[in-house]
Amino acid sequence: MKLFFGEINSGKAIINDEEQQHIVKVLRMKNGEEIHVTDGKGNLASGKLIIEGKKASIEIVEIKSDLPDFSPKLHIAIAPTKNIDRIEFFIEKAVEMGISEITILQTEKTERKNINIDKLRKQAIAASKQSLRFHFPVINDLIKIQDFLKNIHSESTFVAHCHENLERIDLKLIPKMENITFLIGPEGDFSEKEISFLAEHNIKAVSLGNQRLRTETAGIFVAAWNYYIKSISYKIKILI
Repeated sequence: MKLFFGEINSGKAIINDEEQQHIVKVLRMKNGEEIHVTDGKGNLASGKLIIEGKKASIEIVEIKSDLPDFSPKLHIAIAPTKNIDRIEFFIEKAVEMGISEITILQTEKTERKNINIDKLRKQAIAASKQSLRFHFPVINDLIKIQDFLKNIHSESTFVAHCHENLERIDLKLIPKMENITFLIGPEGDFSEKEISFLAEHNIKAVSLGNQRLRTETAGIFVAAWNYYIKSISYKIKILI
């Protein structure tokens, strides 16, 4: 399937301008080729490609609406690494495994204060298309941890940290939920003050195993765990 990003509304589909350039100049696709367009909101238009000069459009054969999204929904709030390439790698892999939302988190030990959020969003769209996702994840701007906690549900929010002297539950003990949020700290981990602050907000701490994981590795680990849960649930539904 050749999947591209665009707008779908009132029975029409318009291919994104950058996608049109990619189709014409890079992929050099031909008139009549099968093409699919998604708006990243669960809608999919399928049809034939029409190229007119530098413009590309779709002759619609079918539109599918309200396609199902991944469940359970995973939201990871993660501190940016000093080397932004590592966060970009996390986003790519987490999107492929079905993450629903990513928030860039500012903590006491966060060194990087400036984030090109538009670039991260474009990478999320690219990873979504590559993995044939019709619901694109939300990528939120950098936000302070104190402000982030104002809008979360504590019963479905967890934090992964490396403070071994503090109580942490095993990841396997987390009950199945429709929505789940994880906080992943920066290089050097959350400060003890922040962990105490999280505990005051009834955020449970979780252990990701005996090894100390890098920030982006911890994020990918949680995304893979959630992807596994989704796969098990899907298999159970098929058996039933």
